[in-house]
Amino acid sequence: MIEGVPKRIQESALGVHRLRAGDKVVFAKEKASLSPGPRAKEVSPAVKGDEYSYIVEKYWLVKELLPEERVCLITRRGKEHIISMHDPRLRRANVWERVFLASRFPKLGSKVSEN
Repeated sequence: MIEGVPKRIQESALGVHRLRAGDKVVFAKEKASLSPGPRAKEVSPAVKGDEYSYIVEKYWLVKELLPEERVCLITRRGKEHIISMHDPRLRRANVWERVFLASRFPKLGSKVSEN
């Protein structure tokens, strides 16, 4: 470690991403359908033209850290996903997303409807 430089800055510069329970994250989920929604990115038609493939950013919360560098993520509806911490589609939410898109993230400890 470099003396005088905060550890979090050094880890970020080295590409080490440490997540903790409660962190807000964004996961780029790959989807396919006949009509992509308004939040779809990188939209491309299927080879035969019946569907579109695209990416939608999902705003999730880290529920817990698991062995073997995996994380358990929770959605707004309470579903859980287990993903590798090193998955390139997973990233920590930036300040703008945490402030202006806060309603898209699940609330820790809130009751989830059973729909």
